[in-house]
Amino acid sequence: MQDVLENNILRLWQTKMVDRENGGFYGRIDGHNVLHPEAEKGAILNARILWSFSAAYRVMRKPEYLEMATRARDYFIEHFIDTEFGGVFWSVDYKGNPLDTKKQFYAIGFAIYGLSEYARATGDREALDYALQLYDCIEEHALDREHNGYIEACTRDWGEIADMRLSEFDANFPKSQNTHLHIIEPYTNLLRCLKEMHAQESCDYVPVLGSVLPIGVSVPMETMIRVEASLRNLIDIFTDRILNPETHHLDLFFEMDWTRGAGHLESYGHDIECSWLMHEAALVLGDEKVLRKVEGIVRIVAKASEKGLRPDGAMIHEANLDTGHVDDDLHWWVQAENVVGWFNIWQHFGDEEAFDRAERCWTYIKEQLIDWENGEWFWSRRPDGSLNLDDDKAGFWKCPYHNSRMCLEIIERTEAM
Repeated sequence: MQDVLENNILRLWQTKMVDRENGGFYGRIDGHNVLHPEAEKGAILNARILWSFSAAYRVMRKPEYLEMATRARDYFIEHFIDTEFGGVFWSVDYKGNPLDTKKQFYAIGFAIYGLSEYARATGDREALDYALQLYDCIEEHALDREHNGYIEACTRDWGEIADMRLSEFDANFPKSQNTHLHIIEPYTNLLRCLKEMHAQESCDYVPVLGSVLPIGVSVPMETMIRVEASLRNLIDIFTDRILNPETHHLDLFFEMDWTRGAGHLESYGHDIECSWLMHEAALVLGDEKVLRKVEGIVRIVAKASEKGLRPDGAMIHEANLDTGHVDDDLHWWVQAENVVGWFNIWQHFGDEEAFDRAERCWTYIKEQLIDWENGEWFWSRRPDGSLNLDDDKAGFWKCPYHNSRMCLEIIERTEAM
């Protein structure tokens, strides 16, 4: 996995996606490996690049990963942070000018994820401060104080917005499992970062490209308590609201009062991803009572995701039980989360069958999804086994995140054993 991480995934982003003319990273390489240098640059893509190289540097300490992480950090802060209203822009044009200025809380969550990981890797106080500012934005503008939970989106100046969808493929509802999943994920990382820095009492800044700027970091206990309370609340939202107690799948879309919307949908990739991210949140929170409650649910949700497994170890995408439509494409991100989810079940609960599932899916990835010639992974394989070249190799939604995180998770978990 380390070989795939370094020589297949990260190398493509280092060698083919760095925009040396306009700064940052290019916005798109299509499925036929053609670069589109004037494609828009998305907040999600750039936050995920920031996370990936920050995490790679934290784990492997190679200076070339720090260089890429710092490039991503600097570009994100300069071009995606809205200095007038706060939050982050959804996208900028290829020259870095604001393009779509709506505030999608999913994207703000990923900004926190990337910036907090950079702070973990380097001790950079500025990155941590931006992460905390964006945390405040979500808590101020997205938290539903009447029904609990977080809404999807606002206008640039935090007003109501008619179209809250993440993409054209999503239903237009004010709350979604997907956005909550990618808020619990950065909040977990932010709390972990704060705990690590607090434990160190002070944090020395790692020199970036020759500069030296020692910064003493004192993490206020009040800040940590606030983030901890938010994470605890999110865990409760997943266990008590988003988890369907009848099916043990995670429902996808909701009205403000948590009435399920858009019908009976099952997303197997999100089920298995959520099983380990929810477990991670409880482990970082460190409350034994919460952990006991979550650990029972972790196995139930993973068990429900089995519905999407194929005999070869791969996992299909999702199904609509009302219409009978099944999206059985084999998406790159679903396979990556499938590996981590089952490895997590094996690691913490000693389930040998779970390890076999992770290993079979990893074999499928190596044989069917990795582009060994050009780098990175293909978007998916069709149900008939053909490659999907219509969707991007790198782009707005195709980022070095699910697959790099899979590799890093397995590397860190095995090293810790």
